[in-house]
Amino acid sequence: MLIDAVDDSVAPMTAIDPPAVASAIVSATVPDWSREAVGLFEWQPSRKLLKTIRDYQRVAGRRALHTQLYRKWAVLRYRFWSVVTGADIPLKTRIGGGLLMPHPNGIVIHPDVVIGPNCLLMQQVTLGFRGEGVPRLGGHVDVGTGAKLLGKITLGDDAVVGACALVIADVAPGTTVFGVPAKPASQAVELAERPAAPVSAG
Repeated sequence: MLIDAVDDSVAPMTAIDPPAVASAIVSATVPDWSREAVGLFEWQPSRKLLKTIRDYQRVAGRRALHTQLYRKWAVLRYRFWSVVTGADIPLKTRIGGGLLMPHPNGIVIHPDVVIGPNCLLMQQVTLGFRGEGVPRLGGHVDVGTGAKLLGKITLGDDAVVGACALVIADVAPGTTVFGVPAKPASQAVELAERPAAPVSAG
């Protein structure tokens, strides 16, 4: 029979190889700098913009003549890539390594915002001031298209913000929120499934 001809020395195939799954996990603490890597002649506007910010911060505060010239060169490149991307990210923003911005158009970040490692920001995201402060993002926080994060709030590691959400309160680690104002997914589902109040006949 055909089945008898199969070589028993060949390891059986599995649907998902555990080592591959482990390698796909994104760390919330260790920056993955490959997420920002860009070649000299590659057209990756968001990564080019991030590189100018990194270059500027690397030499900021140094007084040597060559570092002052390099800082000015970084500022010129920063202005160019800011126009190309349509993003407003101040040069002094504290950004952890491994930030991804696949479509940077319309991203606006307040200068005092702190972003942890390996975060993801989609287009039209705003991280802005409200009341007494600005947001602070933990590691591996994914923010969907058009979301607005405002005020002195903290998003824990591995949090996920849905598209067009308005976040004005803290988000616990590993929690997915969406809606206006944003609520944890479980609460939002409960509200959606709640029966409507009966309408009395007038």
